[in-house]
Amino acid sequence: MTMADVAAPAARGGGRPVYLVDGARTPFLRARGKPGPFTPVDLAVQCGRPLLLRQPFSPDAFDTVILGCVNVIADEMNPARVAALRLGMGEAMTAFTVQINCGSGMQSIDTAFRTIEAGKADLILAGGAEALSHAPLVLRREAVEWFGRFAGARSAWRKIQALCGLRPGFFKPVIGLERGLTDPITQLNMGQTAEVVGHLFGISRAAADAYALESHRRLARAQEAGELDGEVIPAVARDGSLFDKDDGVRPDTSLEKLGALKPVFERPYGKVTAGNSSQITDGASWVILASEAAVEKHKLKPLVRIVDSEWAALDPAIMGLGPVLSSTPLMQRHGLGRADIDVWELNEAFAAQVLGCLAAWEDERFCREVLGLDAPVGRVDQDRLNVDGGAISLGHPVGTSGNRIVLHLANTLRRRGAKRGIATECIGGGQGGAMLLEVA
Repeated sequence: MTMADVAAPAARGGGRPVYLVDGARTPFLRARGKPGPFTPVDLAVQCGRPLLLRQPFSPDAFDTVILGCVNVIADEMNPARVAALRLGMGEAMTAFTVQINCGSGMQSIDTAFRTIEAGKADLILAGGAEALSHAPLVLRREAVEWFGRFAGARSAWRKIQALCGLRPGFFKPVIGLERGLTDPITQLNMGQTAEVVGHLFGISRAAADAYALESHRRLARAQEAGELDGEVIPAVARDGSLFDKDDGVRPDTSLEKLGALKPVFERPYGKVTAGNSSQITDGASWVILASEAAVEKHKLKPLVRIVDSEWAALDPAIMGLGPVLSSTPLMQRHGLGRADIDVWELNEAFAAQVLGCLAAWEDERFCREVLGLDAPVGRVDQDRLNVDGGAISLGHPVGTSGNRIVLHLANTLRRRGAKRGIATECIGGGQGGAMLLEVA
């Protein structure tokens, strides 16, 4: 694969400025082996209602609603529209759902960004919602075929014949999420693709575990310091249970505990374990995007300006390198180097995948042959990377994560008094997305 086209990307822009003015998310809640207390729309409403209530305009002032969601449940077709109605945004509010696997929450922002930039809207609510604990159980193909034969039998004799073909295994379903996290082209699950990336760049088990440990420490520290308080809105279940913080964090973990875990995807010699992988989680996030006209009309205070975005695609077997292939041309297009990016949010699908991306930017051959660069991008300072932890410690609700990292990047830039940041992620199926933000 060559990236000659990426080496000198065409300039973009020229449209209207677009601002991210506010946002909120629910706590991210670990899946517990059974349906959780919230559906995707429940989660979207839990953080959406307080977010809308604190705005100086009515909920029906938006032009449209866009929501990323991957595992849409049967009772909530087009969850964007269901959420908009439950949020009291009015029957006339258009709303649609987008799906690009792990990039869905960022795609909702990008679609809103491009729409406002082009002058077709002024105010858009863009989000992501996912309840992986509600992933369906799926019958095996053989079972589906048998049920079809039985239902199609037109006589008692035919039904008896069909019953003779019934097997006990037909009643053992497959978890839909397991299929969803397996690439249909390469037949590798996402953990196996992380193993491939880790092997290509020599990422050790010790390095992956050390990265995972630091993710937990950073999130625990951010929670303790109250640095997520304005971003995370508590959620209340129908039985009155209160969920007020991300519950996947393990501040008491250690390298010894992480090292005792067995590989999950490539036994017995693999490097990817449950401890250095993102967690299966439920959660939702929203951001409000506004044009300059909307900012002035409603007297809003922007957090950041969305400068640009980039999407890239690559071999699904190494999908974890998607952040490298999307972020690099984004920086080039704006004449930026590694040192110009004050804060990075790189979604922690797997520790080996994150470390593989960092290694790729330092690898001269990769940067020359794949990115078309004359020299390596260089080392990304980990003091600027995922400064409050990431998906390894707080979870990865697939359709939400891309939205969360953009929201958190905006808040982090403001909190640190920094100027510029990139939110980026790998995407199942062999893609990557990146978004460049600047403090307004």
